[in-house]
Amino acid sequence: MDKILEAVVMSSYPNNVKQGLVRRVIEAAKQPMDSEQCWSMLELSTKLYLTGDTKYKREIGKEVLEVYGHYHPEEFEEFFNVRFLLSLLQEGYGPLGKRSHYVLDYIQLGLQFVLESPSANSIFSLLRIEVLRKVCERPSPKQCAKISKLLTQHPQCIPVGKHQVLFCQQLIRCIGLFQCVSEGEEDIMEFLEQVNKVSGLLQRIWRAQTSAILPSLKELFTIISSTEEQEAPSNALASVVQFVPLELMDGVIRNLTNDDSITDVQMMTAVGRMIDWVSWPLGKNIDKWIIALLKGLAAVKKFSILIEVTLSKIEKVFSKLLYPIVREGALSVLQYMLLSFQHSHEAFHLLLPHIPRLVASLKKEDSNSATSSLEQLAELIHCMFFRFSGFPDLYEPVLEAVKALPIPNEDRIKHLLGQNAWTSQKNELACFYPRLASKSETGKIGLINLGNTCYMNSIIQSLFMASDFRHSVLNLTEGNSQPLMTKLQWLFAFLEHSQRPAISPESFLSASWPPWFTPGAQQDCSEYLKYLLDRLHEEEKTGKRIYQKLKESNLMSQAVEHHYLNKTLIEKMFGGKMMTKIRCLKCLNVSSREEAFTDLSLAFPPPDRHVRGSTSVLQVEEIGPQFIEPPENPTQLTGSPWIRRKAPVARDPAAPSMPVETLGFQEPGEVADPLSGNAVGMDAAKDPLSAFGEQACAPKDSRSVSDLINYFLSPERLTAENKYHCEKCASLQDAEKVAELTEGPHYLILTLLRFSFDPRTMKRKKILDNVSIPVVLKLPILVAPEETEEVCQREKDGAALGSGFMSVVYDLCSVVVHSGISSESGHYYCYSRECTDTIPHGQPQDGMPKSASDKQLDFEIQWYLFNDTRVSFSSFESVSNITSFFPKDTAYVLFYRQRPGRQSCLLHEALAEAGRLHGEPSLHKDLMEAISKDNILYLQEQEKEARNRAAYISALPKSPLWWRDFDRDKDDDNSSGGCSPAAGGGGSGSFHGLVF
Repeated sequence: MDKILEAVVMSSYPNNVKQGLVRRVIEAAKQPMDSEQCWSMLELSTKLYLTGDTKYKREIGKEVLEVYGHYHPEEFEEFFNVRFLLSLLQEGYGPLGKRSHYVLDYIQLGLQFVLESPSANSIFSLLRIEVLRKVCERPSPKQCAKISKLLTQHPQCIPVGKHQVLFCQQLIRCIGLFQCVSEGEEDIMEFLEQVNKVSGLLQRIWRAQTSAILPSLKELFTIISSTEEQEAPSNALASVVQFVPLELMDGVIRNLTNDDSITDVQMMTAVGRMIDWVSWPLGKNIDKWIIALLKGLAAVKKFSILIEVTLSKIEKVFSKLLYPIVREGALSVLQYMLLSFQHSHEAFHLLLPHIPRLVASLKKEDSNSATSSLEQLAELIHCMFFRFSGFPDLYEPVLEAVKALPIPNEDRIKHLLGQNAWTSQKNELACFYPRLASKSETGKIGLINLGNTCYMNSIIQSLFMASDFRHSVLNLTEGNSQPLMTKLQWLFAFLEHSQRPAISPESFLSASWPPWFTPGAQQDCSEYLKYLLDRLHEEEKTGKRIYQKLKESNLMSQAVEHHYLNKTLIEKMFGGKMMTKIRCLKCLNVSSREEAFTDLSLAFPPPDRHVRGSTSVLQVEEIGPQFIEPPENPTQLTGSPWIRRKAPVARDPAAPSMPVETLGFQEPGEVADPLSGNAVGMDAAKDPLSAFGEQACAPKDSRSVSDLINYFLSPERLTAENKYHCEKCASLQDAEKVAELTEGPHYLILTLLRFSFDPRTMKRKKILDNVSIPVVLKLPILVAPEETEEVCQREKDGAALGSGFMSVVYDLCSVVVHSGISSESGHYYCYSRECTDTIPHGQPQDGMPKSASDKQLDFEIQWYLFNDTRVSFSSFESVSNITSFFPKDTAYVLFYRQRPGRQSCLLHEALAEAGRLHGEPSLHKDLMEAISKDNILYLQEQEKEARNRAAYISALPKSPLWWRDFDRDKDDDNSSGGCSPAAGGGGSGSFHGLVF
């Protein structure tokens, strides 16, 4: 019968004819027959099953084997013996070089017929040894899956005792070598199914024998932490972790992170490879294990590992959000990585270029998964905006991308940031921040945040960028008996000459610290600035006067010389004077008092008060637009600060009003002198304000700096509880109080009083109103009649004669921004530019200052953004639009520099003379040596860090280029299916890139 069957199978008959003949042979096999005939048929069917070159032959061999196993059990048991199986497993079947791949399938098929035979136990014992030997030979994924299928169906064949633990460990090593060489989707699905079978076997063993779990995990960690392997272990290892019971997680992580035998390099390698597992599509709980390990490392303060791994892997994790099949796990890991990385903006900033494209892709996908992920991503982004404010130029595209998504409230943001931070102790991460490889491309140097000291950093950078003040400080002589000023000189010198990207202001902070400030808490930068300037002023007044470089020019009188040389440096640079007058409304008697100031605190008018149309004696107008480039068509200008105001109402016929203006762009071919009277009150044909008309006005509800100054200078009615005690009337009377500027400071500091106390909440609340900031401000200064006459003779300008006021022009040079909604929290950063005279410090030949149009409104001067350690190029457009994009980021303290002009000519000429005599400030010997030594030390630190970093980086596991995911998404917009960035999934290429 075996000859007949072989002849039929090998014949050239059609398959349907062969099938009929085979049916007859199989039916005959069900009848009793002798042992020899059974053996012949079993040998033939074994040959067909193991070496058949077609699927048809193997199916016939399988069918015949099943019939003989069922109808001739004794003969089958005798044939399917231990010796035969040992030969199959160790020597294979078939000609040398063409060994059968179906031996394991054959054994699994035959086992079902010998389970009750006397030889069953011998066969099981043999298979326990042989499967262990097989996995030690590192079989292919397909063969491993066959072993797993065999042992899952016949658990009696699973190795026991110590061999069982060894079997699990070797099986994990096999998984670590799994690779899918094909990119076809069917082949990939088959590969995933094979991996699932193998990891499923491990799960079965662990359930039955929990003692095998920990040794298996130890082997797994050994594999992923190895730094000797040329190739990274397969991501298929992720399938092993998903079956580890979560109740073991705490103990496993604790043992790992406290094991002193594991080096930092090994741990970093292992964590990096685990994070790569987020791309494994079939894993469950993988994100939980990754996050648990990251938390465990934070608990033992392994911050260097966390920082390196986060910065090297966060972009790859982010890219996996494109794929629905792994999105949930990837988003969980991304959330923890970002929310825990709170000591620096680096990790978040790595993602900024990719966020808009990902958001667009998720919106296009339009699935529940995408919608949910978008909302979580937007919440995460707003947490990062809150934590790392002060980067408006970088954040604008991201804000635009997520503007339609829900915004979490501040309590939710604080909750997320609070529960995920690596440590509550900021100083524990101090040595890891900043991670700056080189000096900013701007050439400027940042200041390290020493724990909520951004308020000080912003003020120091603003003072440093006040070039006249900086030069004066740097020119101070040694032994000046001013310890705080000396520390400021050292700080300025390091900001000027250090090679470091950022320096620590720790010494200056301890010296300038207001005693009522709470260490580590956020403070009011305006309060700090006032205290600092007052300390410096008082120190110079009571100590040896050091500012002797301003000498009398030929034009200085003895009185003027005495006036200037008796001023402190703070008075010369920031000091102004203001006359406060109170007029009794009954007897019309006027009392006046002059007082000095270093800054003007500008309150916000009540909502029902329209300052633009008010009747203040001195109306302020701005000089200068809010935008960098003038519009081609002025009628299309939007958001301009040009404001039409009513004529001021005079209080005193002897002192008519003098508006404070804002310089704007002139009509083509027209040159206007902003200091002349012609700049105000021109007829409509010549007035660019009239030409722009109401279309160029600021929004109706918006305010400008000039509005706040108008409100500051406008008359205040003293009545009811605030009545004035008139000495002439000798009683309380209604009165009118007004302030007039009598001496403009060289640097005008304006503080916008945004913080007010709310008795309902017992907290200081913030006024978030947007205030437009003019780049140039024209301020009226009240002068005595004799000064007016002298100035007019010098300036040959009769327009100011008899007016009692003269115009002083100020250029914006710094803006300190507060980000947040409370003075007790938030963040400070500043915009600054270096305002210097673009013409020689002396006046032109005709004695007139340079006009605004000639000076081009100083738009060519570069702006910088100072945000603690980070310094970047910026623009006035960014300054003026900051609150439009980020409502909680508002201008708080403004620095303006006075242009060379009428009142300031003496000081400017003195500064110019000092500049000509001394050139760039020359530092004294000790200071130069200290800077030189620190620069050498910094270079040595850089070399050491480079060596250490090289050791870390070389240990990081190499993985596929993460950005290919984004490039593929961009180029393959029409893909579809379950695994692509769009709903459901694309071609095999994208799927292969995801998994492998």
